[in-house]
Amino acid sequence: MKKIIYLVIITISAYVLEQNADIVIDKPATQAKSTSTRFIQIAYNNKQSNLQVEDQGIVIKILPDDLKGSKHQKFILKLNNLSILIAHNIDLAPRIETLRKGDSVAFRGEYEWNAKGGIVHWTHHDPAGKHIDGWLKHQGKTYQ
Repeated sequence: MKKIIYLVIITISAYVLEQNADIVIDKPATQAKSTSTRFIQIAYNNKQSNLQVEDQGIVIKILPDDLKGSKHQKFILKLNNLSILIAHNIDLAPRIETLRKGDSVAFRGEYEWNAKGGIVHWTHHDPAGKHIDGWLKHQGKTYQ
């Protein structure tokens, strides 16, 4: 009987680990990556930063470009119950000229926590080759 109980416990543990395999929230952005909004929500709840993320959302607001220092195209995406700011470096990657409110945008980049939902940056290639390349996808085109 004890063997059966141990077997059930091991099976349940393996199942839980497999279900949460994409949720790695204690590694730097060069090592961790997730493809789920749930991961970003967990990072937000735990006030975590420097996490490589990949997801998609709907544009709810387009902000003016940030022209100080490196230029960034900025817009806010809605991911279920969370809103995040995308800061896309347009000195290193093309700007999305056709971006409109209501559009779907997929992204890969580095998540940084803030009280408003967080920021995703590094949505471009790294010319130095030291950081994981990011990107934005909009209407079938990849921007990196």
